[in-house]
This record gives sequence, structure tokens and C-alpha cells, in this order.
Amino acid sequence: MTTRRNFIKSTAAIGGALSLSPFARGSAESHPLGPTERPRREAERSVAPLNILILGGTGFTGPEQVEYAIARGHRVTLFNRNKTRPNFFRGKVAEELIGDLNGDTSALDGKNFDVVIDNPTTFPAWVRNAGKYLAGHTKHYIFISTTSVYRDQSEIGINENSPTTPMPADLDPYTLDPQHATRYYGALKTRSEQEVAKLYPGISTVIRPCLIVGPLDRTDRFTYWPARIDKGGEVLAPDKPEDPCQFIDSRDLAEWTIRVAEMRELGTFNAIGPAKPLTIGEMLYGVKSITTAGAQFTWVPWDFLQQQKVRPWRDMTVWQPPYGRTAGYQRRDASKAIAKGLTFRPLAVTAKDTLDWHKTRPEAEQVATLNGEINGLPMSKEAEVLAAWKAARPSPP
Repeated sequence: MTTRRNFIKSTAAIGGALSLSPFARGSAESHPLGPTERPRREAERSVAPLNILILGGTGFTGPEQVEYAIARGHRVTLFNRNKTRPNFFRGKVAEELIGDLNGDTSALDGKNFDVVIDNPTTFPAWVRNAGKYLAGHTKHYIFISTTSVYRDQSEIGINENSPTTPMPADLDPYTLDPQHATRYYGALKTRSEQEVAKLYPGISTVIRPCLIVGPLDRTDRFTYWPARIDKGGEVLAPDKPEDPCQFIDSRDLAEWTIRVAEMRELGTFNAIGPAKPLTIGEMLYGVKSITTAGAQFTWVPWDFLQQQKVRPWRDMTVWQPPYGRTAGYQRRDASKAIAKGLTFRPLAVTAKDTLDWHKTRPEAEQVATLNGEINGLPMSKEAEVLAAWKAARPSPP
């Protein structure tokens, strides 16, 4: 069982890794990321500059791709609705094309690119609508998919050849119903991958990331833990410290995606971190190591959490029960991508950068995180569950 004492041994080197964080440098780049404030990205120049189109580009992973690609010397064009962080990269990218993957993609007409990176697509219709102008006009199409495509999440060691989720026979594969985006997410992503293969035969790459975390993530699926642990006190932790967990920093995903474009790596890859197995205990103690709040974890068994209507993933973010139908959810295989150069920054860097960014958010958003309004467990509910657990535990002899 992971304890603070034995965990210190495995994280002693992490403190030094914090010097790698842009927030630790004593320069103009050391200020936390604000809603639109970004440190200048530095990277070695690519040998062969590419003409890259990024669909989306202003959300979560997209800005990291844009900045890394520009730092590598590539020409970047964006296509989006200009609604998420409008004009975020004005003057920094070569072109900003305005359109909507739901319908009007005519801004892409007559354009040619070396590489297209498709970030936002959930609906196969979006691939089709963009493909009306892009098919035959790019040398490489990179589709960012998801490990949610896999049909059987109880399989331990899921790899790129594991069965994926088919579309329901009675569902229009080109539906644009927003409710279907959640209900049939895995199936729609599977069908989108198939649409990519049809429109870009022999020139496509499918990247399937797991949980994506880091600065700019407003889903709070990881951000909840740095925010909550930084408040200190007794923190409810799920089940057992040795339960597995997997996630990938958005910057690691973004930078590897650009390198995949440069190397023209084709095929399908699971983009999952870290490189070596990580437990939920190691993750939580790792997050604690970058704060001074003195949080203390109380590990509550899954069967009791169920009784208290505490949900995995939604309330206990990052975590899924490592048995039953989710036994393989946090034990998927990323060896193929790692062999092709996927790397991971230290947990301490991800945790600190995420917390620093979180503290730049509007106060209402920070409060919403601790209230579990998007993801995470409200602190009031957490206190209730902890009290109930203490009352239910057998008294020591």
C-alpha cells in the first residue's frame, strides 16, 4: 500500500523536475498561464517545414499544437468557428479560416496542405464535411480519436488491435444530434475513424489518447485534484492507493502529434501515459508534493463509495474501478506510440502547471471546481461521506 513515507522515495527526484516547468523559470515566461496569456514556446527547428492545417486549434490541446508547430518552423492555418477564444492566434498563424464542421466548410475550398490535424471531431459528418474540400488536397491526415472507441473496457492491456465499438444499426451514422455525441461517443468516434480511412486511404494516422490533462482543461477531470489538495485538510481518496491510473499531459500529446506529422508516421496509436505504470496513490501524493497545504488522504473502499452514491470518473476523477467492466480502463497498452517517440513530462510538472493555471481562472470557476459543478466531488459531499465512513468503520480492538 502506498504511503507518504514510501512514496517519498519514488518522488524525491521529481522536485528537481519542477525546474523544467515554464512556471519555475526566473524570466518573463515564468508567469502562470492566464485565460489568453501564453509563455513563448521554444523548440528545435524542424528539418523540413510543413504547411499544416489544424481543425480547431483554440480549445485545449490545439493551442499546444499551434505553438509547438510554430516554434518548429511550420506554417500553420486554423479552421474553426472563431468562438472559442476568438482571435487567440491572430498575427501568429499564417491564416485563420472561419467555418463550421456542422455545415459550411467552404473556406477550405481551393486550399492544399501537407498535413491536416483533426482535433474536434466527434461526428462522422464533420469528417465528411471537411473532406468535401480536403480529400485529395493533403498528403497526410491525422485524426485525434479516443481510447473510448474500445468495445470491451474490461480487457487488460487494450492495444490498437482490440475490438472497437460499432455504430448502432438504427442510428444514422451522419447524425448531428448533440445528445448523440455523449450517448454514442465511442461509436461515433469509431465511425469517424472509418470515414477518415475512406477519404484518405493510405495517408492517415489515428491517435487514440486516454484522459487528457494539464493547463487550459476546463473539464476539471484532473484539475479537481490539484485544486482540492491545495485546499488541504482531509481529502477523500478512492478505494485503494495501488489502483492503476493513466492520463496524458496535453502538451505531450500535442508535441508528439506534430512530431508524428514531421516523421509522417501512419497507422493507429494509443497515446497513453505515463511510460511506466502509475497508481492513484502515487498520483495523489505526487500532486500533494507540489503544494504546501498539508492535505491528508483517507482511502474509502469502492463498495462504501457506491452506497454513498459517489461515482467513479465523475466524482472521483481520473479513477475507475480496476475490476469488472472497467478492469482494463486504466491499464491500456501504449508501447506502440512510445516506440515511435511519445514521451511524458514528470507528474510534478503537470500538477504544478495545472494548479498555477487554475489559480488564474475567474473566481467563479475556481469555486465551481471545489463544488464539483463540472467534475469532482463537492467539498460538502466529501465531508458527509468521510463522516459516514468514520461512523461505519469498526472500532479498533
